[in-house]
Amino acid sequence: MRWQTISKKIEVATGQSFNIVSTHLLSGGDINSAFLLRGDNKSYFIKLNNADLITMFEAEFVGLQELAKTQTIRVPKPVVCGQIPEHAYLVLEHIDFGSKNKTSERLLGEQLALMHSQQQPYFGWHRPNTIGSTLQSNIQTTDWLTFWCEQRLAFQLQLLAKKGYTGKLQFDGERLCSDMPALFTHYQPQSSLLHGDLWGGNVAVDQQGRPVIFDPACYYGDRETDLAMTELFGGFSQDFYDAYQTAWPLDSGYGTRKTLYNLYHILNHLNLFGNGYLRQAESMMALILSEIH
Repeated sequence: MRWQTISKKIEVATGQSFNIVSTHLLSGGDINSAFLLRGDNKSYFIKLNNADLITMFEAEFVGLQELAKTQTIRVPKPVVCGQIPEHAYLVLEHIDFGSKNKTSERLLGEQLALMHSQQQPYFGWHRPNTIGSTLQSNIQTTDWLTFWCEQRLAFQLQLLAKKGYTGKLQFDGERLCSDMPALFTHYQPQSSLLHGDLWGGNVAVDQQGRPVIFDPACYYGDRETDLAMTELFGGFSQDFYDAYQTAWPLDSGYGTRKTLYNLYHILNHLNLFGNGYLRQAESMMALILSEIH
């Protein structure tokens, strides 16, 4: 019944008839259930989760729209999202992926720099969204350091305190927020459109070799945060970095600040997956503080 209901929603959203031929459960996601819904002449990628998580899908829907309107990097076209009994759903264009190569990696670097050139006079976004399954606050402000401290690091640390992570982690986190301006003495971040969760698992290429990015956690902020995350878990080639640097060179202080930016994601992993990330978070804080003092 749920697939018939969703297919009707697809028909209303697209204005075209859609008859289901097959449904396939897809592997890979640890937050949502994912399915490929095949029709006579069209296929869709479907995400399902609990009905009360509809706002997560709504944020992803408008995030993909925000990225798509830049006409820089390809994203799956969002079709429709909503609720059916027991489930929230998100329907996206299905893209058949191809294989990465030097050309696609260079193109990704060039197109990401173009996407980052889309800017706003504020940091944040017009709505909250999620990073993984964690709430991500995006209250708009004109001060980047305030934004990064309060809505990224302090927000994660508060969640961790509620889970019993107190002591040194909290103490060093407070020191870091207090001393952070030293990392920005000669650098003024611009407010760029960010993917927000740019690790290798959220990047692919289509059959024509064009880069595709998906699963965004969009907001406007320092472009270095996207670049930093590409280095956190690997998966990006030197061709990508060279092309980005040629299109829009990074500031010389990026090598220090990238640890500050990746700390946010490690704190989030500590919140989501537990104690295995504690030592990494503490060592990252110690490294940043040692470079400040």
